[in-house]
Amino acid sequence: MPPLLLKAETVSLARKKILLGVTGGIAAYKAAELCRLLVKAGADVQVVMTAAAQQFVTPLTFQALSGKPVLTSLWDAASGDGMEHIHLSRNADLLLVAPASADFLARLAQGRADDALSTLCLARACKLAVAPAMNHEMWAAPPTRRNLGQLQADGVQVLGPAAGEQACGEVGLGRMLEPVDIMSALSGLLGGGALAGRRVLVTAGPTFEPIDPVRGLTNLSSGKMGYAVARAAAEAGAEVCLVSGATCLATPAGVRRIDVQSAADMHRAVLAELPCDVFIAVAAVADYRVDAAAAQKIKKTADDLTLRLVANPDILAEVAALPDAPFCVGFAAETEQLAEFAEAKRLRKKLPLLVGNLAQDTLGQDAAELVLFDNQGQHRLPRADKLTQARNLIAHLANQLN
Repeated sequence: MPPLLLKAETVSLARKKILLGVTGGIAAYKAAELCRLLVKAGADVQVVMTAAAQQFVTPLTFQALSGKPVLTSLWDAASGDGMEHIHLSRNADLLLVAPASADFLARLAQGRADDALSTLCLARACKLAVAPAMNHEMWAAPPTRRNLGQLQADGVQVLGPAAGEQACGEVGLGRMLEPVDIMSALSGLLGGGALAGRRVLVTAGPTFEPIDPVRGLTNLSSGKMGYAVARAAAEAGAEVCLVSGATCLATPAGVRRIDVQSAADMHRAVLAELPCDVFIAVAAVADYRVDAAAAQKIKKTADDLTLRLVANPDILAEVAALPDAPFCVGFAAETEQLAEFAEAKRLRKKLPLLVGNLAQDTLGQDAAELVLFDNQGQHRLPRADKLTQARNLIAHLANQLN
């Protein structure tokens, strides 16, 4: 079985017109690197800065990196008619605000237009994406959650944030995505790629089946592979919805995420998201649940405890059996006889594509060796990091779709 060598299709940024908005926050220094990477990739970059952003990085820095004067005020007269906030977006491919502070997200959600950048966002004629950056408590605050919900309902793409150590010394969710991660997300945002125009539904992570309020049955799954698949699909231009069990992973850029707990929760969420073009079932769904979970904690009264288990719905088989079924991709984590068991599962569920791996070689790890099973046979993907493998999978899937 020779290795399968694929290259995921990405959108070239050459000659793409990108408006880069920079708001106030320490993450503004990352925007300078993002600007450099965009220009290096061949994009035509115009930077627009708020007054607060200029307290962290000077306009001269971005002028040197972009090769263009930076728009800092509604009263700049570079166009001759004072209408830069109108003209700039008319031929732009994307308006990207990175970093987007909590204050700017609030103003954007309210439709404020009191400076050059907010007015440009309101008057835009192109796609808008924001890369939030703020303290983790600000990110979790109810007003911020409401503002984000409104922005997403308005069609604004939200990239990140990431979790980790913050400039204030605290740790949590709120860091701006790294510039290289934002660059990876641009293929989907710019409407190109091998899955452009496709709607992809991905499941990831474990499910948890309660025994009582403090105990439950679950599977060993970090969610890393599923999240990598969701990211790779978004990079390929797809509209991606990720239905996820409990993980500690950040939502991939450009991906809409739905959190669930049990297999029944995941089943309902998946059916509610149909129809879609592609369904990729990566989640480690529990095969069984407790027939009647206890309402109160079960006390230890004997050496033995008997639980009656009943089968959970087979989400993948149910979706694959629909009359208008999407292109379904399954995953099989085996501990032995991979080829035999994985191919049997593919045929039993009537799947066009199944990804197999040995559980002991991949669970919780950052790398994996995979085997793709389809109607043409078996295709080995030599061991690599999970994002690389996810991109390989998406490239193979796209070839089959097209």
